[in-house]
Amino acid sequence: MFTHPGGFDPSAFPEPFSSSYRSHLQHLKLKGLQPKTIDAYARTVRRMGDYFDHQIVNL
Repeated sequence: MFTHPGGFDPSAFPEPFSSSYRSHLQHLKLKGLQPKTIDAYARTVRRMGDYFDHQIVNL
């Protein structure tokens, strides 16, 4: 069973952040990065989402 990085399910976030976050996770996994690296990158995106009120599409 796949667990999401940091235990955060992408569907827990508002759209369109949720779809961007899900896509980001998929790209990291397909790239073959180590789980700790994926977790660190995902944590950074979540923190950016929190800071910008999940409005990161135009960044």
